[in-house]
Amino acid sequence: MKKFAVILCGCGTLDGSEIHESVMTLLAIDRNGGEYQIFAPDDWQYHVVNHVTGQPMEEKRNMLLEAARIARGNVKPIEQCNVADFDAVVFPGGNGSAKNLFTYALEGQNCTVREDVAKVIRAFHAAGKPVGALCIAPVMIAKVLGDVTVTVGSDSGTIHNVETFGTKHKVTVQKEVCIDEANKVFTTPCYMLPARIGDIADCADNLVKEMLKAM
Repeated sequence: MKKFAVILCGCGTLDGSEIHESVMTLLAIDRNGGEYQIFAPDDWQYHVVNHVTGQPMEEKRNMLLEAARIARGNVKPIEQCNVADFDAVVFPGGNGSAKNLFTYALEGQNCTVREDVAKVIRAFHAAGKPVGALCIAPVMIAKVLGDVTVTVGSDSGTIHNVETFGTKHKVTVQKEVCIDEANKVFTTPCYMLPARIGDIADCADNLVKEMLKAM
């Protein structure tokens, strides 16, 4: 049974991990015969957003504790993610991931990636194990690894920024998976394109199936 590390950063698309993408990724792993362990940084979210109004709130929340809502409590600090214990790693997206795991939502092409997150990405890539990313998260993979191929759907501005990292981009339609066989990088657009929740389920399922083929 193949084991996936799934990296989250909270609970909610505007300030943490995108919930649909996170849950559908976990479901896809389970339904395709895999196991997963969820990890998150034990650190404060960049901010907290009211998901009804879209406005920031005057409070603080911890990424690990918020990710525990999705994980039903079974979540570990990201520094405990040991590449030797897993066959692959997956990063769901969400605008919050582009604030917490890396800073693309705040700084565009000048973004940085948390060192603990970058360390995980580099470790799986160096070990020749599949790295998967959904929605906006492929930008983070591109920032860390550089000369790989990813997709963010068809958004021209994001494509331009990704290409400044030395990354190749493949335009995709909904439910499609971009496969970089040489680097074992697997990406899918999800909410980077207009989507229904069923599309997100298909994106996640297709991603996991392709990753399993590479193990």
